[in-house]
Amino acid sequence: MNQNAMWRLLESDWYSPRRLHDSPTQYDFPGDRLLPNRSLMDLDEAHSMLTNRTRDFNPLKCNQAYRQKLFENLSLDSEGKPFRIIVFRGSPKSSRKSIRFVDEIRHETAAIFDNHSKQPQYRSIPKGEKRVLDAPGLRNDYYVNIMSWGKNNILAVALGPELYLWNSEDQSVHKLLQVRGANDLPTSVTWSKDARTLAVGYMCSKLELWDAEYSKLIRNLQGHSGRIASTAWNGHILTSGSRDKSIINHDVRAGNNLASCIKKHTDEVCGLKWSIEGNRLASGGNENLLYIWEASKMNSSKFLHRLSDHCAAVKALAWCPYQHNVLASGGGLSDGCIKIWNTQKGICINSIETKAQISGLEWNRHHKEILSGHGYSTTENQNKLCLWRYPSMTKVAELGNHRSRIINLCQSPDGVTVTSAGADETLRFWDVFGPPTTGNLMVSDLQGLFSLRTSLIR
Repeated sequence: MNQNAMWRLLESDWYSPRRLHDSPTQYDFPGDRLLPNRSLMDLDEAHSMLTNRTRDFNPLKCNQAYRQKLFENLSLDSEGKPFRIIVFRGSPKSSRKSIRFVDEIRHETAAIFDNHSKQPQYRSIPKGEKRVLDAPGLRNDYYVNIMSWGKNNILAVALGPELYLWNSEDQSVHKLLQVRGANDLPTSVTWSKDARTLAVGYMCSKLELWDAEYSKLIRNLQGHSGRIASTAWNGHILTSGSRDKSIINHDVRAGNNLASCIKKHTDEVCGLKWSIEGNRLASGGNENLLYIWEASKMNSSKFLHRLSDHCAAVKALAWCPYQHNVLASGGGLSDGCIKIWNTQKGICINSIETKAQISGLEWNRHHKEILSGHGYSTTENQNKLCLWRYPSMTKVAELGNHRSRIINLCQSPDGVTVTSAGADETLRFWDVFGPPTTGNLMVSDLQGLFSLRTSLIR
């Protein structure tokens, strides 16, 4: 092909943008074509050169060999096909995505991140306590319930004949009462739901209501003839269980507080817990029996279920916060089992042998887990806290620095911290519950040692 024919080919319609649609080569157009600096151009000369097709374009006075080489470099690609630089075309498609696919890349990245976030995130379990409070005089008695954490973020705990209030926000301590009788002391402590009233049961069968804000005794409730080791609130109804084997519902609004009295247990009532919806009551006794009661039928003393699967006293009771018909119960030393119940049907849906006395159970409101506190044991888990995944009931973690058995467990209002009261006269605070961690918040053994800062509760 001679030079004149080459120039005619380059100036023909073959290189027009219209031909790109019919070309077998696919092109990619990431943006607009180059716009030159028009102030540096001779537009008249350029227009004449583009529109004059009659004369040959020969602006340079060069020899034939140089011109031939220039044509080959500027008009032909590596495969010998016609090619012209600075022409309206896209770059050939490659495996790299162009800028017009940025949105697709973002969507794909977002989808990958979303799938990753849906996967179960690892949650670190602290190995050490967050805080330790010295609690001299704390009674070493499996059957009592002498600790309660109210909605007002105040922990009430009975230490021998005295009852203290510990404010978790400013760590202040206030003594609410002291029993004067030689053989009397608080054996059950429970905040009302609104944390305005504190119910205190005593060894000598008294039951008192206190206004904790003003440190004032509001009322005495009568009805029992033995120590009151368990109490539970359900709105304006306060339920108490006693060594006299009876369960009494007190209407704290009425002049005559006795709303109903039930006598079905054949030994001390050591565990009481109302369901979250308030329609059912679970009661555990020292005769190894667990009863389920319907609130609407308690006046008739007719129980919904009588469950006899445990082989020791049933003190630890906890209603599941995300399955309202599910109840967890724990047995004493001769039993050592955590049992999960369907209270609608009255059947045991799971049972785990812990081989240790179970003194407390607390559900995790942030994850499907349950924490158990243990006392005496012949083999394992003695004085430990054990965290179990629900519903598989596989053990997630084992915690514990108590030097003697755990007496009670209670949970903070935000559902993150659990307090254990031990017979070693300490209260230990564990951040064992809570949302998944987003960073590396693993607590090392050394950090666990540093967390053992002990202070007096009185």
